[in-house]
Amino acid sequence: MRSFSKFLYFKIMRWEFNGEFPDVEQCVVAVVPHTHWLDFFLGLIVRSILGIEINYIGKKSLFDGPFGWFLRWTGGTPVDRSKNTNTVDSVVEVFQSKKIFRFALAPEGTRKKVDKLKTGFYYIAKKANVPIVLVAFDFGKKEVKFSEAFWPTSDMEKDFEAIDAFFEGVKGRVPEYSY
Repeated sequence: MRSFSKFLYFKIMRWEFNGEFPDVEQCVVAVVPHTHWLDFFLGLIVRSILGIEINYIGKKSLFDGPFGWFLRWTGGTPVDRSKNTNTVDSVVEVFQSKKIFRFALAPEGTRKKVDKLKTGFYYIAKKANVPIVLVAFDFGKKEVKFSEAFWPTSDMEKDFEAIDAFFEGVKGRVPEYSY
């Protein structure tokens, strides 16, 4: 599957990598922008090329349908957002129970245009004491860009300035919805 993914990504799609995914066993992977449902499949291709396990969560209703088995098979876990549960604490517990856990999410929280990222990914990383890896799906440059792993500091405003700078100018599949 890895060879097929490389062929598809590099030869057919003609995309490139900008940087390397850091060698970390635990991290929060913030993927931006999320503007189209096909971003999920690009993520699966990239994960296959990297040859590492990266997990994610999704709204429970996605897992109830006919593709629930596929989402679980690809590393997904359903989350019931109708209940009053603390997602940050739930994900932190997973980090504490596993030696290897890379948790990917789209911090926009939607595929529509947003002016600022949600902060859950930041609080998860901070509370779990794990680094954050930023990943940009740039359809404008046909590249996936990786940041180095960085640890959230006590200055959230400064950290988000750096996060915003990393994603500046990145175009999603639907450019007008880009962050």
